[in-house]
Amino acid sequence: MHAITVSNLRNAHGGESMAHMRYKIWGDKAEQEGYPNIARLFRAIASAETVHAASHFRALKDQVGDKLCASMAVFGLGGTSQNLQGGIDGETYEITEMYPTFLETAKLQREKGAQLSFTYAFEGEKTHAALFQKAKQAIDSGKKDVNLGPVSVCTVCGWTCEGDLPDECPICNAKKDKFQTFA
Repeated sequence: MHAITVSNLRNAHGGESMAHMRYKIWGDKAEQEGYPNIARLFRAIASAETVHAASHFRALKDQVGDKLCASMAVFGLGGTSQNLQGGIDGETYEITEMYPTFLETAKLQREKGAQLSFTYAFEGEKTHAALFQKAKQAIDSGKKDVNLGPVSVCTVCGWTCEGDLPDECPICNAKKDKFQTFA
């Protein structure tokens, strides 16, 4: 595997791993502040980030040894609105900067496994940003919580949706039995 794609996979794995933990912590904070639906949203998206991290890790199956990883990450524990903005900022960075660059590099280097892993994450992050935005708008407008139906995560690619499940994932075509639902 080409060195740049390997580095990109490592860095993406690190970023997704940190996002998983950050969202779990922010979910706990939302719960403490009386936002159970936002807490559930953070926990669902934390699960999706685990799917992305695992996908990147599997794509690195032949890469063994200690390596330094540089990953963009939002740090800090603020109030729920501030934490949602951190989620929006992190997801937006991945959508506009990180994954488009990583994906194009993997395509140029003909790294099929990395292309698939980056595509899954890129498409999933779009749904995360939109859901965080919905939640932030709700509480910033003075609502007690966001009105949120069941949130489901495809355990194959990490795509996330609210409400009724499609018959199959629009990203990876996994059947609905491959989704984890947070209700």
